Amino acid sequence: MKITARELNRSTLHRQLLLERAPLDVAEGVRRVVALQAQLPGSPYVALWNRIVGFDPAELDAAFAERAVVKATLMRITLHAVHAEDYPVFREALQPTLYAAKLGSRTGLPPAEVRALVPGLVEFASVPRGSAEMKAWVEERVGAAARDGAWWGLKGYAPLHHHPTGGPWSFSDRPSYVAAGSGPLPEGPEGAPEALRRLVVRCLEGFGPASVADVAQFGMVKRAPVRWALGELDGAVERLEGPAGEELFDLVGAVRPDGATPAPARLLGMWDSVLLAYADRSRLVPPELRRTVIRVNGDVLPTLLVDGRVAGVWRPAEGGIEATAFEELPARAWEELAEEARSLCALLAGRDPELYGRRYGHWWAKLPAGRVRLLPG
Repeated sequence: MKITARELNRSTLHRQLLLERAPLDVAEGVRRVVALQAQLPGSPYVALWNRIVGFDPAELDAAFAERAVVKATLMRITLHAVHAEDYPVFREALQPTLYAAKLGSRTGLPPAEVRALVPGLVEFASVPRGSAEMKAWVEERVGAAARDGAWWGLKGYAPLHHHPTGGPWSFSDRPSYVAAGSGPLPEGPEGAPEALRRLVVRCLEGFGPASVADVAQFGMVKRAPVRWALGELDGAVERLEGPAGEELFDLVGAVRPDGATPAPARLLGMWDSVLLAYADRSRLVPPELRRTVIRVNGDVLPTLLVDGRVAGVWRPAEGGIEATAFEELPARAWEELAEEARSLCALLAGRDPELYGRRYGHWWAKLPAGRVRLLPG
């Protein structure tokens, strides 16, 4: 079966709740979209505001506090917010990736020596612990010289959740950690095959259809195990031919909307997962804009999504949202963006009106010329 570029785009938007906001509670919304990039504390809030009808940020505060939604190092070795029931499976599936990335030479110690600290560290974190406490615990065991390297590896490798510390978006720049309390403790560089199969299924549920390279990019796992997992899912997965003749995979019976389905304008937050989950990002990001919105150091700017494609960037500004479009937009698109801006400003008003501005505003001086409008809040 052949799928067109627009059908692929609409399928992605449908699964990510970006064709139409869904009337879901926060935990179910997170489950539906599988994983929310959470490097910046405010990003999961903006992501769910884009996806859930009448999103109330207090509900996400409560979900983090109750650990119905958890924040941890997972896909692409970055912080993600996921449903608590997904965490242990994802953590097991990503064991080879986290082992290779976090127990390598940067720790300054042999991997086995760092790994041996995990059970004790997890026990110590049975109650929330700040970074200083965790570093002190590590220093007692490896010495001051090796402390920072060992802790750098352990905080990403050990099964730890980030514990809410308050602030406008539940988490501050002073992280606190708590033991995950679910799933087996990681051992060695091997992952669990059943967990990998489940990760592949969840990737297709939230981001399919996808190629082997896309699934590998989603989790930052190797392609050969992904091919094996897809083979093991034979009967539950079907093959499609992508717009350029590439092989794509999807779950049997999955909804794939018609390419003519309207896609409303959206204001996506920094590092929105829908822009990062694919090896081929052209399904949403025009190739000519990729280097503009995904900066050289990996920062992914807040973007304007128009007709399902990235068309520009935005940032909070005094009086509203400053939108910069890199192409001519129809009047209807500006009207939709203005409506989104009013809603977003209402969300930010009670939290942090600047959101990303203080730290990431420097990128705007490096952007190409565009059509700039202030969308009133």
